[in-house]
Amino acid sequence: MLDLMPITLRIVEQTDKPFPYFLAEQFVPPPLENELLRWLESEAPWRLVETDFYEQYEFSLFEADMPGSLAWLVSPECLAHLRGLVETTLGCRLTDKTDLVAHKLLAGQRIGIHNDYLEGHETHRLTVQLNQGLTDNDGGFFMLFNSFDANDVHKILRPLSGSAVGFEISQDSHHAVSRMHGGERYTLVYSFYADRPAH
Repeated sequence: MLDLMPITLRIVEQTDKPFPYFLAEQFVPPPLENELLRWLESEAPWRLVETDFYEQYEFSLFEADMPGSLAWLVSPECLAHLRGLVETTLGCRLTDKTDLVAHKLLAGQRIGIHNDYLEGHETHRLTVQLNQGLTDNDGGFFMLFNSFDANDVHKILRPLSGSAVGFEISQDSHHAVSRMHGGERYTLVYSFYADRPAH
């Protein structure tokens, strides 16, 4: 069985307002984080996706030809471990279905305010930030909002590599990523599905 110990996420904050979410730090130990970043920077199969509120590069990790040393990312054991973390922290019951995609933002790109809510689709999300030490001048802040009003900011999170945000998807889960001015911002986005629709 695959060793689950690569995952070292630690919850550092949790709240139900303006929607249920938690913050965590250190997704994996630094050596593994560096190996993952090297692959994302050099060999990952990125494709550009453009919509009305974002432009970014992305791909599904379930369809990627990744090094054997990173296979734990898509292993059933790892996915079950992360589902359990989300279930315990957000007080939900999730099915075994899990999606995992990687995103990349470059200078000039951003993700506008949105809530990810689609009836009958994923109900919970865990987003892990990865980068080579972005500074405040580089942008790429993960922003949480109290409403759909872009001026109604609840919290602004620096893109600290290895940090994560987990949240319940609803009509109130408004968030965005500010424009990138430099560097490269990577994220792993795990999407989960509740046994019963989230309220």
